Amino acid sequence: MQQTNSFAEGRVILINKPLTWTSFNAVRKIRYLVRIPKVGHAGTLDPLATGLLIICTGKFTKKINEYMGMEKEYTGTITIGSTTQTFDAESERENIKDTSHISQEQIIETTKQFVGNILQMPPQHSAIKKDGKRLYESARQGIVVKVDPRPVTISEFSITKIDGNNLDFKVVCGTGTYIRSLANDFGEALGVGGHLTKLCRTRIGSFLLENAQTPEQFEEELLNPNPLN
Repeated sequence: MQQTNSFAEGRVILINKPLTWTSFNAVRKIRYLVRIPKVGHAGTLDPLATGLLIICTGKFTKKINEYMGMEKEYTGTITIGSTTQTFDAESERENIKDTSHISQEQIIETTKQFVGNILQMPPQHSAIKKDGKRLYESARQGIVVKVDPRPVTISEFSITKIDGNNLDFKVVCGTGTYIRSLANDFGEALGVGGHLTKLCRTRIGSFLLENAQTPEQFEEELLNPNPLN
């Protein structure tokens, strides 16, 4: 009972979201475990992304907007030489192009145009609402909805490894940035297309992935708070 009360009073839980889970799956799991209805997350991760998800309980749900506005850090992989409709690996590759003429220097130089305050077009397959309907709902019906580009801030975009068409990266950005859109736009700037094939959120503000638990670890700690050594 005492532990339940602490969750109702307000807790911040750092979860390492597993691959294929939706952010809502994680919230639903935590809500079931802590046995209170007031549970929410501070920033969606796509099902094909992993990493840090801040989950707030009880009175701390009032802090969600504050956490959502914090700077975020991601690592992942952009695959150049093809595009997808969803800008990630959720849909089939198309527009396949030769990349043999793309140099390492060109790749590094191209990142520079995406650093700073830029305008970014949100993906058609996103949860943004237009006229009361989420974009992905229209996209699944084959309908392209006109949306305006949005200002975002990217303070770091660096390539950490090049393995053929697979480019490992690190991005530090402000709220509202779509890494899928960055991957697509980066590939377009190179002239060969690109899409996101791996993504992990490693930091939100001062909250670090290394301090997060998997849902299974959180459940184990909750059920066995004082394990025998």
